[in-house]
Amino acid sequence: MAHLGFPFADVHAEGNAVLGKVSGTGGRIELATAKEQLLYEVTDPHGYLTPDVIADFTTVRLKETAPDRVAVRGGGGRPRPAKLKVCVGYVGYVGEGEIGYAGVNALARARLAGDIIRERLGAAFPKLRIDSIGSTSLHGRSFDADERPYEVRLRVAGRAAMAEQAMSIGEEGGTLYTNGPDGGGGTRKYVHEQIGIVSTLINRERVTTRVTFKEWNGHAEAA
Repeated sequence: MAHLGFPFADVHAEGNAVLGKVSGTGGRIELATAKEQLLYEVTDPHGYLTPDVIADFTTVRLKETAPDRVAVRGGGGRPRPAKLKVCVGYVGYVGEGEIGYAGVNALARARLAGDIIRERLGAAFPKLRIDSIGSTSLHGRSFDADERPYEVRLRVAGRAAMAEQAMSIGEEGGTLYTNGPDGGGGTRKYVHEQIGIVSTLINRERVTTRVTFKEWNGHAEAA
């Protein structure tokens, strides 16, 4: 696993290809892995939109020709779509606050602290996120009926349009030292800028293609 081989494709002039990886590296290329990747996040295999063609994956044929080699042929498609997908970025801020609880009833104290923060900030941050790290932060709930973790880290986070507003989340976390459950410690507060992404379609004619070359220290880069 520490030295996985990333796949490559030897593409022929007629459009067929052979998938492979460097010999001696980890991982595996076979029919199963190739099929999984072919359909990954493909909602319509008859009409997968790309900038250059509407691809039809239903005619693709795969054949394992050697260890870690899979031949691909038979792909089809229709003329390129009239619109292009673009990702539009917008700037916002995320405020975070953390505090740790350890010992008896650590999880209950962390949950109580989260309830206090939600009551104080819920009106200003209706989508406030509260996690008990070490208990429910990954799956949203615990699947261990007898869960009694010895230590839990409470994390509170929310988005705001202005950095000053996001900062109030971390500031509230600091008040839990004296206005929250006993035994809290190790508070942390942080604000960082976040660029959100919205995907949409626009007419192809509105997109201008441009290539810019930049040089520094004798090296060139295309953007």
